Amino acid sequence: MITGAAGGIGQALVRTFCGAGYHVIGVDREPVAAMPSAAEFLCCDLARTVGDAEEGERVLDLIRQRVGSHGLRALVNNAAVQILGGVDSLDRTQWAATLEVNLLAPFFWTQGLLPQLQAVQGSVINISSIHARLTKPDFVAYATSKAALSGLTRAMAVDLRGRVRVNAIEPAAIGTAMLKAGFAGQPERFARLEGLHPLGRIGLPEEVAACALELADGASRFLHGACIALDGGIGSCLLDPD
Repeated sequence: MITGAAGGIGQALVRTFCGAGYHVIGVDREPVAAMPSAAEFLCCDLARTVGDAEEGERVLDLIRQRVGSHGLRALVNNAAVQILGGVDSLDRTQWAATLEVNLLAPFFWTQGLLPQLQAVQGSVINISSIHARLTKPDFVAYATSKAALSGLTRAMAVDLRGRVRVNAIEPAAIGTAMLKAGFAGQPERFARLEGLHPLGRIGLPEEVAACALELADGASRFLHGACIALDGGIGSCLLDPD
């Protein structure tokens, strides 16, 4: 199960898990242009499943029916909203939208699908962000939600003990179509972003997906409650002013 399946990282997650032999249920508000044959799509508004208990139960019950007796090997909580604004401008509606999708949906979806995850000793993978640890102006809502998501990852790992493994990935800049569109016509600014990362480039959606697959199905099964910095080394930098 992969939420946010229509986005750049979401599509890479779907392709990667399908390529590894998984049957994937991809969830998003918007249709996915092309799903692999080993995947199916479910149109769903995550915020509604949080704010409306009946809608939440309806959607989760539909997923339980599709999973059936197979169990759920991995729940990848990837969907997120990023509303920019500072302390003096964000309103209650923007805060609620951010927290419902970025924090509350991962909790309630994990809770609602726990029997299916437990049946096969499955794995929950939360796609957090470098903003959980390091942020910049106008990201206060997004950064707060991601810091809380990483904290939720650790707390759920303690609560669930050996029943279900829970980990998070904290990517830095990832080269999605959305990110690149933000730098359209600004090659020098984009090159500066790449140069800020010690590896000399930003990350690829496929690298996030590969990390998620390793957490779900790899040999590193002792990883539990971990928040992995997939950041090209930028989280280790102190940058001097120009």
